[in-house]
Amino acid sequence: MDDAAVLKKRGYIMGANLGEGSYAKVKSAFSERLKFDVAVKIIDRKKAPADFLERFLPREIDILAKVNHRSIIKTYEIFETSDGKVYIVMELGVQGDLLEFIKTKGALPEEIGRKMFRQLCCAIKYCHDADIVHRDLKCENLLLDKDYHIKLSDFGFSKRLTRDDEGKIIYSKTFCGSAAYAAPEVLQGIPYEPKVYDMWSLGVILYIMVCGSMPYDDSNIRKMLRLQKEHRVHFPKSKNLTVECKDLIYRMLQPDVSRRLRIDEVLSHIWMQSSKARAVSVTSIAKNGGECSRTVGEPKEEQRAGVEVDHKTESKPRVPTRLEVVEEKEEPVETEKRDPIEEVTAELEMTDL
Repeated sequence: MDDAAVLKKRGYIMGANLGEGSYAKVKSAFSERLKFDVAVKIIDRKKAPADFLERFLPREIDILAKVNHRSIIKTYEIFETSDGKVYIVMELGVQGDLLEFIKTKGALPEEIGRKMFRQLCCAIKYCHDADIVHRDLKCENLLLDKDYHIKLSDFGFSKRLTRDDEGKIIYSKTFCGSAAYAAPEVLQGIPYEPKVYDMWSLGVILYIMVCGSMPYDDSNIRKMLRLQKEHRVHFPKSKNLTVECKDLIYRMLQPDVSRRLRIDEVLSHIWMQSSKARAVSVTSIAKNGGECSRTVGEPKEEQRAGVEVDHKTESKPRVPTRLEVVEEKEEPVETEKRDPIEEVTAELEMTDL
């Protein structure tokens, strides 16, 4: 039985193709029960790699079935057919993803970026409080609903944290995600605390939101890693970002994992609390079809040496290189760090896992 027939039997009228990989695809469909369009992720077990089937798919299904937050894509139904296909019926991001939105409209005004970033951070706090980590946070995985509200999606690399007998989080050695959003400890092959990895990725996302470009060029991993470890963050002068906004990004893009902001610290940061900026709806920006040119305020002298205003050519947002998943082993937090960058960078390649 083909996909359309399977879905029809379950009460869905299959529509357009939204995306396709080597062993999975996403279709739009109309739900006769819900009376609105949904997205259906179809995974073919016969084509999927064993590692994905044994570890990542069970984790994704388990987490999708349990998470329930207004800023996380809803999962309506999960079922499997006898021929080895898994169907995950989810909420449809009708306005596409954040990456395409920014590529089309340009950098977001701070007041809109703040609103959308707060929605994302609330979703991450919900996950982290439940000891769930995403490990693949990027603009392509942030979908937009009809009102341009953020909806976190794609939990393919997510997992539940494990702890040792003393309650300490056990570090992970699964190096996954996208190189442009990956924290320096991940790029170096150092066992990492997954929640802290998510925080770095959030810093990259906020930078892209308000700058309309990537903070680092991932076409040269070694050079990117050197800049990250030196804690150098370049902000385009043309964006006129406030000191508070730059400070928040700088603190999230902190190479020292012990000093990188945690989710509660991000949510309590002064930039996140500001409500004095004029009310601008995301919908109006979308309709106007361009970047808001309003100057938020003249930047003050930076408080940290690593925060630099730069006139260099910006790295436009794009689909980044992914980090291939390599063998996962878990180690307690006390594990000594190593620095086999050749080991990890050699595994960088485009994938759609």
